Amino acid sequence: MTAFFETVIRAGEGTPSPWRKALALGVAGAIFPAVLLLLWWVASDRGWLAEQILPSPVYVYETARDMITSGELPYHAGVSLRRVVTGFAFGAVAGLGLGVAMGLSRRVEEYVKPLFLAFAQIPTLGWIPLLMLLVGIDEALKIIIIAKGALVPMAVNTHAGIRGVSPKYIEVGRALKFSDWQTLRFIVLPGAIPSIFTGIRYGLTHSWTSLVGVELLASSEGLGYLLVWGRQMFWLDTVIVAMIVIGLVGFVMDKGLDRSEILIQRWKREEI
Repeated sequence: MTAFFETVIRAGEGTPSPWRKALALGVAGAIFPAVLLLLWWVASDRGWLAEQILPSPVYVYETARDMITSGELPYHAGVSLRRVVTGFAFGAVAGLGLGVAMGLSRRVEEYVKPLFLAFAQIPTLGWIPLLMLLVGIDEALKIIIIAKGALVPMAVNTHAGIRGVSPKYIEVGRALKFSDWQTLRFIVLPGAIPSIFTGIRYGLTHSWTSLVGVELLASSEGLGYLLVWGRQMFWLDTVIVAMIVIGLVGFVMDKGLDRSEILIQRWKREEI
C-alpha cells in the first residue's frame, strides 16, 4: 500500500501537466479514507460490533439523505455557519487590529502583550462557565466564544508578520517620503500577508471547533446540538452524519482559504 502511494505521487510529480499531478495527488489522498470506509463496511456487515454502536455505511447514507430531504440537516448546518461567520468576523477584525497595534508600537506591546498572553492561555471553552453567568446561554455566548477562538491566532500571527517585515523596506518608504499610513498600506501589510493568512486559517479552524464545542454544551440548534441529541437518543447514525458534515465543512473552508492565499501570493509575485 505504501509503495503504491509513493508510486502515485511520483507519477504525478513527474508529469508536466498540473491537472494530472492534481489528479494523482487526489487519488493518493483518497486511498486512506477508502480503506477506512471498506473496514467500516466489513465490520458492520460481519457484525463485529452491534448495529446500535456501529451502524452500516448504507444506513448512515440513508439517514443523511432523509435529513437533507426533510431540511433538518441544511437547517442545523446553516445555523452553525451563520454563527461561525459572525463570530469569526468579530474575532478576526479585533485580532487584526490588536496584532497591528502590537506590531507597530513597542509601547503597546509592553503594556498589552503580558495580559494578552495570559488571556490566550485559557482554553476557549474554559470561558463558558463565566460567560454563561454574564450573558446567558443565548446567541451572545456562541458569538463571544467563536470570536475568542479567532482573536488569539489572528493577533499572534499578525504581530509576528509585521515584526518580520525587513527594516530595509521601511527605510525605502522613508526615502520615498511615505506617510505612516502609506508605509502601513504599501509596505508593512503586504509584507505581513503570509503570516496574516496563517492567522486567518488558524483562527477559522479554532472558531469552527469552538462553535461545535459550545453547541455541545449550550444550544438547541446547530451541528453540535445534533451530536448531543443523537447521543442522548442513541441514534449513532445521526451522530456520524453530523461528524461527517462538520469535517467536510471544516475541510472546505480550509481549502478555500488555502486557494485564496495562493491567488494573493500570485498577484504579489506578478506585481513584483
